[in-house]
This record gives sequence, C-alpha cells and structure tokens, in this order.
Amino acid sequence: MLRPSHAGLRHVALNVIDLEGMERFYTDVLGFELEWKPDEDNAYLCSGVDNLALHRVPIASRAGLQALDHIGIIIDDIDDVTHWYNYMKEHGVVLHNEPKTHRDGARSYYCADPEGNTIQVIFHPPISGKNC
Repeated sequence: MLRPSHAGLRHVALNVIDLEGMERFYTDVLGFELEWKPDEDNAYLCSGVDNLALHRVPIASRAGLQALDHIGIIIDDIDDVTHWYNYMKEHGVVLHNEPKTHRDGARSYYCADPEGNTIQVIFHPPISGKNC
C-alpha cells in the first residue's frame, strides 16, 4: 500500500493544571483563538493553521505525567484518516483505537511511535487543507 499524504505536525495537546491561565496565555499573549470548549476541563485553540488542545488534569495525577499528551498529524481529506489507519496497520504500528468522527466534525485515531509517544492522526476542519 502506498503511504497516504499528510500536512505535518500542526496539533499538540497539553495536560495542564491551570486551564484558565493557560487559555489566557495562549489567547491573550500568543494570539490563538478559542475554537471549542466542550466542557470546563478542555479547551481547543487555533491560530488559523494549527490546533492546540488544553486538557485539565488534577495536580495529583500530574505527578509523573508529562505535560505533552499527544502530537497530531494533520490530514487534509477526511477519507484519508481511514487510509492512514490501514497503512499503519499493515506496517505493524501500535494502534490505540479505530478511526472515529467527533462531535466537532473532526475524524481521528490514536497510535504510538516506537518509543510509546502518542500520535493522533486527525482531519480537523478548521486547519485541514490549509498551508502553514
């Protein structure tokens, strides 16, 4: 199977303790815009060409947990998420779940790199199909 195309690493998710403070920093200081806040513990920010997810974690659970939750590979065509899933499956990549369409219209799945870092392969409508 030929390797499908992607648009690069334009998604990062961080585990944070002070969600409101982090959201203010990234919006007020760095100019990101709030894209979606599905609940009080998660915020999704966008600069227009990338996506930053902030996930609140309790202080106790942060012990031993790195701030980086996962990185995301942006896919420009929603159907290519499934192509990537099949391609990675054929290449023995550790897959955490099957592709899923989310409430915000994104479609993604999670897998691991050889050292266990989590990667989300994602079609994300606000930034998929845009060049950096």
